[in-house]
Amino acid sequence: MLLTVPPPCPVPIHDGFSRYPNRVPRPELSPEQLAVYERIEHTREHLFITGRAGTGKSTILNHLAWNTSKIIAVCAPTGVAALNVGGQTIHSLLRLPTGIIADHELDQPAELKKMLASIDTLVIDEISMVSADLMDAIDRSLRLARGKKHDPFGGAQIIMFGDPFQLPPVPPRDPHERAYFDDTYRSLWFFDSNVWQSTPLTVIELTEVHRQSDDRFKQILGAVRFGVVEETHASELNTAGARPAPRDVITLATTNATVNRINAERLAEIRGSSLKAVAEVTGEFRENTYPADEVLELKAGAQVMFLRNDPDGRWVNGTIGTVSRIDGTVWVEIGDGTSDPEEFEVEPTVWERFRYRYDADTKKLEKEVVAEFEQFPLRLAWAVTIHKSQGHTYDAAQIDLGPRAFSAGQTYVALSRVRSLEGLYLARPLQPRDVIVDPNVVRFMRERAELG
Repeated sequence: MLLTVPPPCPVPIHDGFSRYPNRVPRPELSPEQLAVYERIEHTREHLFITGRAGTGKSTILNHLAWNTSKIIAVCAPTGVAALNVGGQTIHSLLRLPTGIIADHELDQPAELKKMLASIDTLVIDEISMVSADLMDAIDRSLRLARGKKHDPFGGAQIIMFGDPFQLPPVPPRDPHERAYFDDTYRSLWFFDSNVWQSTPLTVIELTEVHRQSDDRFKQILGAVRFGVVEETHASELNTAGARPAPRDVITLATTNATVNRINAERLAEIRGSSLKAVAEVTGEFRENTYPADEVLELKAGAQVMFLRNDPDGRWVNGTIGTVSRIDGTVWVEIGDGTSDPEEFEVEPTVWERFRYRYDADTKKLEKEVVAEFEQFPLRLAWAVTIHKSQGHTYDAAQIDLGPRAFSAGQTYVALSRVRSLEGLYLARPLQPRDVIVDPNVVRFMRERAELG
């Protein structure tokens, strides 16, 4: 399997959970999160669940997937996002063509129609990356498949998770496609799709931040998120981050080139032989959707980040550790800085890629595994891109925005990964041009606040 190490022993099952990542213990919901779950579960409302970084949007989604009595399908706009929530990509689930879909004819075989007709609720994660055109295609696809052309989404409930202040949709490169969007939609964003102009949508914004406990830091992050940073906010951030970063602090950078350079240089500084673990890939898995490195090179002393939650709670997605030894498998030391680090054996894990299928015999919607990716759940972590840090929490991090931040929400995502001002380090002082907020998002959220 992994070409340079002996075949791994299977991880024993603990309390009903196996080594498969979608079967890990789930945290209890806060009262705010529970109220949102109950509203999803006991209404047919179309809901957009949003909120600042660290408010628990993913926690609610995971709880819903495990506990709902409804027949749900979970999807996301990208392969990596779909893997993270145990669902399919939107295009794969609905069999949609790539590129602008507009009013192009949709190919819907009988089995697809049966599958889509069986769904009570469609859950879409990372909705902010969904374009207006794709949103309308989702609507048209469900109306067609379910035989209810006059009902939005064919009568299915739509639940969307995401934060438009963090991740924007990717603009089309083709000038003709850009011209189409300019002529057809107010903006590229999902909320400016035609279906949401005529269909009631309730926006629920989570307000309780669980990642940070410092009220002042929360206030500053809120100002960055909304693009209303005052001089005092900027001064506090730059003063806190002006210290030299310790060598073991992870760097969050804007580009893959910067991240790869830092990790390669730091790994080369370590003497000794390395282990190269090659992932085992089976089934329908595209290279650009791999959840970890296909070839992972490690040495004793390398700083690494975990990419999955541990069933026994020893680490979570985003935990930073140090490879202590490589002896048939990999051992990693994890410490919180208050006591001696603890050493754990780390074995390969399996990421499953799913496809929804309607079983005509049982008349049930089922998920089948169509691909597996097996690799150590680790990544070199002297540096990581801001985009890949999404959803992670760090006790300390250095933010390297390069010459400038280049996309909306990028600076907010980077800053909000850190628990406190004490753990913030800046490669250079923040400038006003680094805080980018799309005015369409501000307009949408303001309009919804006025409605609600």
